[in-house]
Amino acid sequence: MPAPIPEEQHRMDRDALLDAAERLFYARGIQAIGMDAVRAASGLPLKRIYRFFATKEDLVLAVLNRRDQRWRASLTAYVEPVTDPRERVLAIFDWLADWFAEPGFRGCAWINAHGELGASSAAVLAEVRSHKRAFHDQVAQWVHATQLPVAEPVFLLAEGAIVTAGISGEPAPARHARAAVASMLGVS
Repeated sequence: MPAPIPEEQHRMDRDALLDAAERLFYARGIQAIGMDAVRAASGLPLKRIYRFFATKEDLVLAVLNRRDQRWRASLTAYVEPVTDPRERVLAIFDWLADWFAEPGFRGCAWINAHGELGASSAAVLAEVRSHKRAFHDQVAQWVHATQLPVAEPVFLLAEGAIVTAGISGEPAPARHARAAVASMLGVS
């Protein structure tokens, strides 16, 4: 029987696995990536990988969940320091524009996962819905501080910009959505 792996090594291996899987799934698609590719990219043996995650679906769920936490934390860190409520809402779109311009941007990881697995995996569908609900609630909280009843259109413009930028590969959808939101908020 192998010796137990120290907790620190366990965490580092799990993080390396999630990092590798996220890079591969996001760049090339979930269904296009086999577990051998994840093994090669992570440097971990398949046996160890399957000790962390019994199925590829479990790995996908862990990747999406961890990405959600980092993604929304990054958005919050960018938007929250803006003190004016209307400018704070507009900052959402500035953050999106920066994200869209990042090298390797390939659209929304949750929309991509939904497109690949949403019809066949109730667990992936639930994870995607959870992320979208949390993002909606985050946007709505910032919009409600403006005291204008425009949370739904702002959320839909953000989502539409994300999908459009993922398809076009351009950051322009964030600027266009920002201009529409500025008009709704009465900001020139």
